[in-house]
Amino acid sequence: MDAEDSPWGDVPSRSSPSTNPAKSTDNEVSDSVPKPNQPTPLSSTSSPRSPVGRGPRTPRRVGAQATRLEAVDDSLGPLGPLGDNGPSQLEPEQPPKPPSKEQSLPGQNVRQAPSTSSSMNKSMLDSVDLGDEEPSASSRTRYPGQGQPSTGTTEGSRRQTQPSVSIEQAARPSFDITVGDPHKVGDLTSSHIVYQVRTKTSSKAYKQPEFTVSRRYRDFLWLYNSLHNNNPGVVVPPPPEKQAVGRFDSNFVESRRAALERMLNKTAAHPVLQHDADLKIFLESDAFNVDVKHREHRELGLGENKGMFSSIGFGSGGGGKFIEHDDWFHDRRIYLDALENQLKALLKAIDTVVQQRKALAEAAGDFSSSLHALSTVELSVSLSTPLEGLSDLQLRVRELYERQAQQDVLTLGITVDEYIRLIGSIKQAFAQRQKSFHSWHSAEAELAKRKSTQEKTLRSGKTQQDRLNQLQADVSDGERRCHQARLLFEDMGRLMRSELERFEREKVEDFKSGVETFLEGAIEAQKELIELWETFLMQLDADEDGEPFFKPPAISAAPAKPKEERAQGSSEESNQEAAATVTAEQEE
Repeated sequence: MDAEDSPWGDVPSRSSPSTNPAKSTDNEVSDSVPKPNQPTPLSSTSSPRSPVGRGPRTPRRVGAQATRLEAVDDSLGPLGPLGDNGPSQLEPEQPPKPPSKEQSLPGQNVRQAPSTSSSMNKSMLDSVDLGDEEPSASSRTRYPGQGQPSTGTTEGSRRQTQPSVSIEQAARPSFDITVGDPHKVGDLTSSHIVYQVRTKTSSKAYKQPEFTVSRRYRDFLWLYNSLHNNNPGVVVPPPPEKQAVGRFDSNFVESRRAALERMLNKTAAHPVLQHDADLKIFLESDAFNVDVKHREHRELGLGENKGMFSSIGFGSGGGGKFIEHDDWFHDRRIYLDALENQLKALLKAIDTVVQQRKALAEAAGDFSSSLHALSTVELSVSLSTPLEGLSDLQLRVRELYERQAQQDVLTLGITVDEYIRLIGSIKQAFAQRQKSFHSWHSAEAELAKRKSTQEKTLRSGKTQQDRLNQLQADVSDGERRCHQARLLFEDMGRLMRSELERFEREKVEDFKSGVETFLEGAIEAQKELIELWETFLMQLDADEDGEPFFKPPAISAAPAKPKEERAQGSSEESNQEAAATVTAEQEE
């Protein structure tokens, strides 16, 4: 075979061929095992090897090799003497021993005996596990147990990736927040009330499922303002209003504590606000003031924390009068104004009832004091004892009226006050929507101005290309700002629609619950008052089973009978004297 006919283009060895058949057979077997630094010939008695046992691949012309080697009928193979002398030249450098599972490759390759390029390509494709279908028989023979572990691993990974909770529970974590233990801290000039905020949550965004932090009133105000600025268009539950006078009064502190607790629970139950980062800082941070300062510095450093709101001039005040073109928002605005007026009137009436209950409690206290003073100066024990009992009863009536007045504030009054403040929060959302409308029209006006400048520049025809490119960039930026402002206005409209629907649903539920609690408290108070009066009356009439409740003393009752007898005796004596006198006169 000539050198130019060799598919590798090299010159074969000139050594004489060996006539030992056993040695030739051994060389064939050794040649079938891949060696580094030695190309593997393609013969009719060798089969393609797997990618694991194959050595460095060299470019080969598969079609030409198959056609020429099929015509050769030589027991020594296509290399002739090269197959006999090749291993002897490379005997000092023995290749590493292949794995035990690969020792059956030569025999299997000889039995398969593929002779065409298509069979080699098919076996090479079969040796690759694509993962979309089951492995072939040849791949299972070469790699025992390869398919089963991969399937088991896939099934195990699928089992591990299955969530332990439902998707709805993961997306809507539960929060149980209580605000309690209000206590006064600080000196005379910096005194304030501190509350303990205890949180229980199933959210994985927090470090612990339960934690407690200390917060003061201005921290709640910071949370409200942050949530309002971070979520334009969302109705944020507001905190109770400030009060300069009487802010350390026990009733006022209790009503503020209840209002702050309702605010936090409503905020944590909101589907948008519960994922806000500022809420997480408020509920979880132990170093709250430090974290707030770091967050403010980070926002100032970034300069674009507000996102596209600041980029389109959302923070700037709107110019001109806003005319509502959407009838739905126009009707809701009128409805909210009327509802606010009605709720304010209802709150005023509730305050009047509360004041009357407090005045009645004070009157009961004054009545009790007067009865007690009368019982102390009364000489008759039979009268002073029931007066003292009635005085004690009036003290209990006063406590009942005070408790009922406080309960009216904490049930119905706090609900009415909360929804008055919620309407104010809704109006702030309307104001944000109005600002976004003005920002949109300002962006449109700026875009029209830039387009006009560009058209004038193009008509002049004397401007450089850099100036035209700059104008085109300004127009593109104006179009982007205008598009963002329009999308913001439309998104805020859709968001506010859903928020107002949520407001209506929660309003019905909260007022129904508040009225029911108010009526139940009033019924219980009246039952307790009736029970007090009935008990007192029964004590006054308790003379059936023995000793009466107010038994007259025995000393004062004993001498009454002799006085009557003496009076009767004196009257009889006088009658006798009168009869004797009449008889004497008749005799004369």
